[in-house]
Amino acid sequence: MFRVAVDVGGTFTDCLVLEESTGELRQFKAPTTPSDPSIGLMNALKKAATAYELMVEGFVSQIGLLIHGTTLATNTLIKKDGAKTGMVTTRYFADVIEIRRGYKNVRTSMYNVFVPPYEPLVPRRRRLEVTERSTYEGEVVTALNEEDVRRAAEQLRADSVESVAICFLHSYAAPENERRTEEIIREILPDVHVATSHDILPVWREWERFSTTVVSAYVGPVVEQYLEALERRLHENEFGGTLLMMLSDGLVETVDRCRQRAVYLIGSGPAAAPAAAIYAGETAGHRNVLSFDMGGTSLDVGVIMDAEVPTTTENWAGDERVGIKMVDIHSAGAGGGSIAWIDSLGLLRVGPQSAGSDPGPACYGNGGTSPTTTDADVLLGYVDPDYFLGGEIKLDRSEAAEAVRTGVAEPLGMTETEGAQAILTAVSSFMADQISEVFTSRGLDVRDIAIVAGGGAGPVHAAFVAERLSVPTVIVPSVAATFSAFGMFAMDIGRNYARSYIASAEAADVGRIADLFQQMEDEAATGLQAMGAQAGEVGFARTVAMRYIGQFSEVEVSFPSGEVNNESLSEAVANFHRRHEELYTFQMAWKGTELLTFYLKATVQKARFELREAEEGDSEPSAAQKSTRECVFEGVAVATPVYDGSLLRAGNRLEGPAIVEETTTTIVVPPAFICEVDRQHGYVLTSQTAIASADA
Repeated sequence: MFRVAVDVGGTFTDCLVLEESTGELRQFKAPTTPSDPSIGLMNALKKAATAYELMVEGFVSQIGLLIHGTTLATNTLIKKDGAKTGMVTTRYFADVIEIRRGYKNVRTSMYNVFVPPYEPLVPRRRRLEVTERSTYEGEVVTALNEEDVRRAAEQLRADSVESVAICFLHSYAAPENERRTEEIIREILPDVHVATSHDILPVWREWERFSTTVVSAYVGPVVEQYLEALERRLHENEFGGTLLMMLSDGLVETVDRCRQRAVYLIGSGPAAAPAAAIYAGETAGHRNVLSFDMGGTSLDVGVIMDAEVPTTTENWAGDERVGIKMVDIHSAGAGGGSIAWIDSLGLLRVGPQSAGSDPGPACYGNGGTSPTTTDADVLLGYVDPDYFLGGEIKLDRSEAAEAVRTGVAEPLGMTETEGAQAILTAVSSFMADQISEVFTSRGLDVRDIAIVAGGGAGPVHAAFVAERLSVPTVIVPSVAATFSAFGMFAMDIGRNYARSYIASAEAADVGRIADLFQQMEDEAATGLQAMGAQAGEVGFARTVAMRYIGQFSEVEVSFPSGEVNNESLSEAVANFHRRHEELYTFQMAWKGTELLTFYLKATVQKARFELREAEEGDSEPSAAQKSTRECVFEGVAVATPVYDGSLLRAGNRLEGPAIVEETTTTIVVPPAFICEVDRQHGYVLTSQTAIASADA
């Protein structure tokens, strides 16, 4: 039997296969098919089937568990091509999603009068109000006017809406009115997607909850159509296993649940990368790392301290507020397909526009004419045109040269090689700036961590970025090319739950807190059993969001397991004081604290797996050298040894400059670095400056 993880990216679809009998992992890549991503997914499975000498039906029928990450929901939101959405809300609250918190546009200054105002996903004419009202304590003070709901449903039907978001005030505490409204809307509009705020995000703060629910309704029909197509293709190929979707919080969910909670698929694929970075970092002896996942379309970075996957509820997807718990990932438009262009000031820029997989970079020979990062890599000698994806895709160097010459070199008065070097410098500087901004905003020093490089383009570029940031170590795991897919095996399998109860810690009802945790634990046990977990296998981790009374923002801290009583509550308060001091350098133990939202993370043990270990031996790395080719570093052409990664042995040491070619990626070792092969056939690049400092 096999376990398979598939991550559909903007350019390539990554497939990682775990053979359960041996624990061995094998990786495959296929071009993403934007018109229908399920086609690219099946193509990746066909490649895997061929490698195992099976027909695709025979291979797929042996998949017991398929975990799938997709950028579909994210792309739908970014491109603004989601469903025609309506909204039903409490009377006088139709403008909450437009007023927000006074933000005009979160992408720029809220005081910039030249920026157009925010346009909600649901226009004012489709935001309909009904009479009903509940309190934050869960009391229904105004009964639902069902005739209002029916009139609203008829109006939305006349407007041909495809999806409806139901957002009532305080529905997290009193969901009855939303549930009845959903029943009425489904009676009148049986074919319309419906999202309710008490189901999507059952926590306080109406704008965050309303906005998140609207986003889920907006992307829901697109996600539903894709999941139906995916299930159909899998079943046509005799799939009889369990299909789980990778969520934005770093955990997984069943397909049926994702149909109704599509917003949880935003950031789905990249959310697994930090788990992969933690695994690779700990293997190399580093618990503080930067997850550096550079694919064909974007760069996703995550700051990991003490081997903990970072999560946050302060999320934006474009201009939309998404209040669910998500893995804390910062994305930037810097990938192998990012297009180089010259702005109105005559300055060279790279991204965020991408050539994607169709037509792709100019060197793909599919009609692309814009110069991209990959085209520059080819001209600089880092990527062999005859060995891209192990030779599956032949690149056209002449097309790359023409694109760089006309798009960058001639306008800037450069040669083709200088233009390619300028593209590399621009994209490396941009990525370094993005990483510096992330670390600075957290009060951290980027020089104190190691970079774990993943994605097809990550191992090519990570060392150049590390050099600009003075980061001493770059770790390239053997599964770097399928980084996020590997994270799906390295992560825990489970679900996150949340319930709001707002009270001061001094006056909180511990019985009510115990009931909230019990509700979540019961729901988790039932939900995980549906995924195949046994009751005794489920573990629980409790946290609570707290703040000092009078504060606006909160801090999430651990809540003790076991019986909920005054002692466990006092321990949570003490945890809050300590964590507040860690984050902000001070605490106010004399000041009252407030409880806001309780969280439960329910997980089961992940499957056993092993990375391929490199053979040890006394052979010199020269035995693995396949050729020498001219590569350009900082504008200087250097005869650079090229190594076959499959022939290198654990302990082999390569002095830069050097190129290591794997089937699915290329590792570039600049002159300022030394590369050593580790026991799991990964690569550890260390700055020669750091080595000299350590020796001194």
